[in-house]
Amino acid sequence: MTTLLVTHPSCLDHQTPPGHPERADRLRAINKVLGTERFAPLQRVLAPEATFDMVALCHSEHEIGEIRHRAPKEGYAYIDADTSMSPGSMEAILRSAGGAVAAADAVMSGAVQNAFVATRPPGHHAEFGKPMGFCFFNNAAIATRHAQRKYGIGRAAIVDFDVHHGNGTQDIFWADKSVMYCSTHQMPLFPGTGAAGERGEHDTIVNAPLHAGDGGVRFRDAFEQLILPRLRAFAPEFVVISAGFDAHYRDPLANLALEGADYRWVTQHLMDIADASAQGRLVSVLEGGYDLQGLTESVDAHVTTLMQG
Repeated sequence: MTTLLVTHPSCLDHQTPPGHPERADRLRAINKVLGTERFAPLQRVLAPEATFDMVALCHSEHEIGEIRHRAPKEGYAYIDADTSMSPGSMEAILRSAGGAVAAADAVMSGAVQNAFVATRPPGHHAEFGKPMGFCFFNNAAIATRHAQRKYGIGRAAIVDFDVHHGNGTQDIFWADKSVMYCSTHQMPLFPGTGAAGERGEHDTIVNAPLHAGDGGVRFRDAFEQLILPRLRAFAPEFVVISAGFDAHYRDPLANLALEGADYRWVTQHLMDIADASAQGRLVSVLEGGYDLQGLTESVDAHVTTLMQG
């Protein structure tokens, strides 16, 4: 079975202010590495725009309306100190969410085994009613809710190895026993959530915080001792990865020390989870990763592993 790559050139048109880490060059770097001969077997599609009905699966009408209203015709519109929109942002935001939905459709229909969604802006900090942290709509959450609604998925899992905790995903699924959210992340660090004691109303939130300086050994131990056993017991029928690569040792926004081999390792183990209970159905959605060399090394390792599935 094939691995699908979902992306769109319009995601380059979400412009951020000079010096901002979440910049279009991130996607250019990913496109360059995934455009090499080794990745020729990837099936490739352009990300469609999500409908606002799709977005409303995970976000309030107020949040959706506010983002639409704030979209500028020129210059920048600031949602908060870190999160801004440019004239090209609205289309990029909708294609990021729509790309995740399209990947879910392709995987759930059996057209492909798994998928990587290389779009921006990222999404895992976007809460039900609040955009923040470079994020507007929660792409991984929307894809998960879509798979539940359209295909009757009873149990889904979102696994987040971005260096920052996915407070938005946790917020959206806090009281939902049908979705397990698992996260490794550095603490203390933005956004300040993700303590081990944050477990959700149905014990389906699994946080495994790491500390500055932790590398592959501690990262793998968190998965082996906590996250993977919980996932096996939960037996998800659909697996989504919030694939942030800012835990790489080169990343400027945090202090973990992962390498490409760690991303290969975790990708393979999450594919094994999907094989065991989800017929291999897995969608990976790009989140963070702000050093271009570290990002491309990590994406290379991640997507190569998906293709070997």
